[in-house]
Amino acid sequence: MSKKVLQGFFLTLVISFLNQACSNNNTNNMDVTVKLTSQAYGELEGQPITEYTLTNLHGMQIGIINYGGALTKIITQAKDSSWGDVLTGYDSLSGFMQTANPYFGALIGRYANRIAKGTYKIDGVQYHAALNNNGQSLHGGLKGFDKVVWTATPLAGDSSVQLNYESKDGEEGYPGNLKVQVVYTLTADNGIKIDYTATTDKTTVINLTNHAYFNLSAGKSLTIKDHILQINANQYSPVDTVLIPTGESLEVKGTPMDFTQAKRIGDDLDKVAGGYDHNWILNKAEGLQEVANLYDPLSGRSLTVLTTEPGLQFYSGNFLDGTLTHTKNGIQYIKHGALTLETQHFPDAPNQAKFPSTLLKPGETYTHTTVYKFATK
Repeated sequence: MSKKVLQGFFLTLVISFLNQACSNNNTNNMDVTVKLTSQAYGELEGQPITEYTLTNLHGMQIGIINYGGALTKIITQAKDSSWGDVLTGYDSLSGFMQTANPYFGALIGRYANRIAKGTYKIDGVQYHAALNNNGQSLHGGLKGFDKVVWTATPLAGDSSVQLNYESKDGEEGYPGNLKVQVVYTLTADNGIKIDYTATTDKTTVINLTNHAYFNLSAGKSLTIKDHILQINANQYSPVDTVLIPTGESLEVKGTPMDFTQAKRIGDDLDKVAGGYDHNWILNKAEGLQEVANLYDPLSGRSLTVLTTEPGLQFYSGNFLDGTLTHTKNGIQYIKHGALTLETQHFPDAPNQAKFPSTLLKPGETYTHTTVYKFATK
């Protein structure tokens, strides 16, 4: 073999190797690529409402609007390779604006869940949060974070959208100017990562969460009774007739509240007065931990919940009654048509000395991370 032929042979090998390396490198980069698009979603009080759509290379897609920081869609694949939206919601801004909107997909604050009679004390000073639920304050009051327009900014890399809102001192009965930032990220492994941070210039209480309602069948089943749920919690917070915690921490073992082993939600649902709407006291260490798993046998979809928070509010859609309008595809969301898994601090913690504190002081930073990760099996 001549010297020139030999050189050409080796050059061909080198080029082939480099091309293959580039191909592999591009494939690896594709694993973390997310496409971001935006479109007009309406207008509120002269402010444009925009929907941001994130799509990863697996095809999973989520939507976010700057009204209420709400999720509008979560499109995932089923075991038969079909695609469907597992998030209960609306077809337009009009749906979110209706009076009866049960916080579909929204960011919740300044205080998620309930505060008894809206009254609490900080450093001996009594405050009165707005009352909006059977004489209690629920999910931030009359105009919580779910009903305000957030400032939205797509972040570099196109996998995240950042939302910012400043809650003024006295808003809905809460002290301090509170600066809140929430970042939604669609991950390469089909997770929705939600990072919350907040600071205040005056001691206040804070409890942030997202109020997404899930039905993993994507509309093929009208209720979530056949969903299989597991919650890593040995205790829960019992409540009174207006759903305010009694302050006790009861063992779940031997009760309908026991989800330490995965079980069908409908098995014990009728044994719980009014349905599930309680705080589970999570068995977890510090940091981001897996706390719950949800599975729909019909579609094969699963949802794993990870959080840094100490509590999880499992709500079985007890107050859905089929009357909501502007719903996706005109679906009637009936009782138990969807469920929520709200990562949080405990309800009424400002009035319960035994519960983890929800106080935030000047100079401190509130942080909270939750991940909703989807798969099939």
